[in-house]
Amino acid sequence: MSHRPLPSLSALRSFEAAARHESAKQAAQELSVTATAISHQIRGLERALGVSLFVRKPRQLVLTPQGHELFQVLETAFDSISNVVGRLNAAQVRHPVTLSTTPAVAMRWLLPWVCMLRDAHPDIDLRVHVSHEPVALDAATTDIAIRYGDGRWPGLVAEKLFDNTFVPVCSPRLGLSDVAQLPSHSLIHFSAQGEVSTRLDWAFWQKRARVAGLNVKAGLVFSDETHAISAAVGEQGVALMSRQLIKDELQDGRLVQPFGPELEGKPFFLVYPESRQHDPTILAIRDWVMAVQGMLTRVSKDI
Repeated sequence: MSHRPLPSLSALRSFEAAARHESAKQAAQELSVTATAISHQIRGLERALGVSLFVRKPRQLVLTPQGHELFQVLETAFDSISNVVGRLNAAQVRHPVTLSTTPAVAMRWLLPWVCMLRDAHPDIDLRVHVSHEPVALDAATTDIAIRYGDGRWPGLVAEKLFDNTFVPVCSPRLGLSDVAQLPSHSLIHFSAQGEVSTRLDWAFWQKRARVAGLNVKAGLVFSDETHAISAAVGEQGVALMSRQLIKDELQDGRLVQPFGPELEGKPFFLVYPESRQHDPTILAIRDWVMAVQGMLTRVSKDI
């Protein structure tokens, strides 16, 4: 590539600013230099080009024909450079990150606190993927996830978030207080479509509770935990739900736990690739999730 015989960029910037403002003083203010420095740069440019670029009047700089020709080219060039730099900066500033979790954890545990992440890291664009099936964690699809399980996933860092204790709950308006009354009430079931892990259900609970006359196959069945919770709040029956996901309803009395037993399910973990454990974006999401976990754990202790 051939060498371009161009004057110094500083001289061209000084000239363009002075031509635009028709003033060396205003150009100096824009470029954070002195008016003397602007004048020096312009005179050096004129010597290099062998032409006069301004007619200098007492309080105004007036472009000569040659100066006007150069100014038009520089104004367009600097505008183009500024637009490209702006687009590149904008592209670099945004940090998209995809977090995968179950629908109920996303809606009831994380999304109410997205404002905390946005305030702390306005440059991160959070994308939430909801599914009961675990997805591959790679930069092309999903970056980080909240999963329930035993905490052992090869190649992944797993940090425990909370235990997954399942309890029978219902609206206090049902007046249910004794386990012997349960067979006379409708059961609410949650069964996720395509789920690969075995969940605790009413059949498992009945074995622990030893309740006679309970038809564990009857009742309402939902594929979404949030719908099952809404049905319980709406006095449609008794649901077996993760206590952590119904903390708000238990705290304000919309749901009550009339009796036991309680069932311990697999805990929830925050997981991300070992190869990305020092990635600033992953660490930002990790810190946010842990902050939410800490805050909600304190709330749960008060229930």
